[in-house]
Amino acid sequence: MSCRSYGYDLLRWFRFLAAIEVAWNRAQRAEIRDFVLWLRTCHNPARDRRRPGGPALGSVNPRTGKAHLREGYAPATINHAVSVLAEFYDFHVRTGTGPIVSPVPPRTHRGGRVYAHHNPMESFRLHRRGAYRQKQPDLQPRAVPDEVLADLFGDLDCNRDRALFAMFLSSGARAAELLGMSVSDVHPGDGRIFVRSKGMGGVKEACPASPEAFAWLAMYLGELAQEGLRPEPHEPLWWTRRRPYRPLTYTALRAVLNRINERIGANITIHDLRHTLCLRLVNDPNISLVDAQQVMRHRQITTTSGYVRPRIDEVIAKVHEHYTRPQAQAAPLAGWQYDQADLDDVFGTG
Repeated sequence: MSCRSYGYDLLRWFRFLAAIEVAWNRAQRAEIRDFVLWLRTCHNPARDRRRPGGPALGSVNPRTGKAHLREGYAPATINHAVSVLAEFYDFHVRTGTGPIVSPVPPRTHRGGRVYAHHNPMESFRLHRRGAYRQKQPDLQPRAVPDEVLADLFGDLDCNRDRALFAMFLSSGARAAELLGMSVSDVHPGDGRIFVRSKGMGGVKEACPASPEAFAWLAMYLGELAQEGLRPEPHEPLWWTRRRPYRPLTYTALRAVLNRINERIGANITIHDLRHTLCLRLVNDPNISLVDAQQVMRHRQITTTSGYVRPRIDEVIAKVHEHYTRPQAQAAPLAGWQYDQADLDDVFGTG
């Protein structure tokens, strides 16, 4: 998925350059600035794929408490595009196949200074983030409420989807990781599956999975065998339900989830199930933060520690309880009086 998103970012950049009639190796910082300003104000065509009569863009779903995507490009999308362009031009600068200097401003660390190519006649300035990088909101982890999860699993109509979503919720695997599994990656006797982790160069790592997920998986594989499809150990694990059978893709899985969201009135994504598992793990007193990091396969413990904070719905419930709790009346002071000598000093004896 990363290569695909990188390709779309570059395609968007080249189309912008074609519209303003500037060659890619002649682009300057002004073109980067105009590109970012265009992304901040233009319409995102991906939003046109929503169904007529659906929820308004940017509105909050009453069941999950999560906002729908807004009309334009999100700050994270713009920052991702700038980062892709920075890597693209840095590569061509290093190999000598592009401009001499990258048009993308250098990235700065939070609260740090930029010392490279600094003019000694100018004073240093603190930079919270790089030029043209957008300020991103600190989003809360997106946990799916239990009642919405119950409706989600109740609306699934085949054992394949039940096994898939049970594994998503119990293993914390990403969509591309789980869909990329082969039959040999399933080890029900050990209670684990093996997936190719993001950014690990194709190395497979073990993930736990619930007994319920393995039970649904066994039923799904049994149905495949009855249909005459018996995938070999090296072949994909997940297949389409209609003939001709093909490996299940992310687009098809997303279409399944979108149909369920319309029926139950939610806006769940596959990655929300990963957030839900991590929040459940960090809230379990029998599981340490390091254990949760291992299950989620976070490189840094700080990523996992970001889940160790109260959920907004829990905070709202506690504050509401505080407002509705009867307040104890303060007892009047008893057995206390002023000293007459002090009164005489202040007001006099007359």
